[in-house]
Amino acid sequence: MKHSLVACIVFIISITGYTQNTTAETAIFGVQTGFLGFYINNESRLKNSIVLRSELGLDAGFWGSDVNDINGYLLAPVLTLEPRWYYNLKKRNNKGRHTANNTGNFVSIKTSYHPDWFTITNADHLNFIGDFTIIPTWGIRRHISAHFNYETGFGIGYGRYLIKNNDYYYGDRNVVAVNLHLRIGYSF
Repeated sequence: MKHSLVACIVFIISITGYTQNTTAETAIFGVQTGFLGFYINNESRLKNSIVLRSELGLDAGFWGSDVNDINGYLLAPVLTLEPRWYYNLKKRNNKGRHTANNTGNFVSIKTSYHPDWFTITNADHLNFIGDFTIIPTWGIRRHISAHFNYETGFGIGYGRYLIKNNDYYYGDRNVVAVNLHLRIGYSF
């Protein structure tokens, strides 16, 4: 009975795709969502533990005011290019933990561009100003099963508003940018 249970568990793990690698996956395509957006992403291996993550998505924003009874939402496109270093894949593998689908801790440089192409919003006459950010980020990625994953990260970096002559913006173009994300996703 005990041997049958062990054999069944080994068989289930083998068909779900949990193979132990000490290098990053060659290519991973996936979708993710979080509290503030929806994203399609791809990770392509450059070196053993370094990948280039490219992402296309919609970042969300919400606002509200008790004074004016104005509540709103905004969805704006975002393009991201992010080199990632999964620095603990060998350590996780040596401890018998999963490393499939780049399950591990990472350090990255998240570079994002919010173009002023279109916005989805309920606000009238919204003046969206595009921006460009470069944010060093530390994060973790874990898989719940062979395909489902969650990811969280935090970083502080540089941002620049891309102001045109007709934009009504009176602040500084250069700002401190923060990356704080918590996402769940599916890897294909």
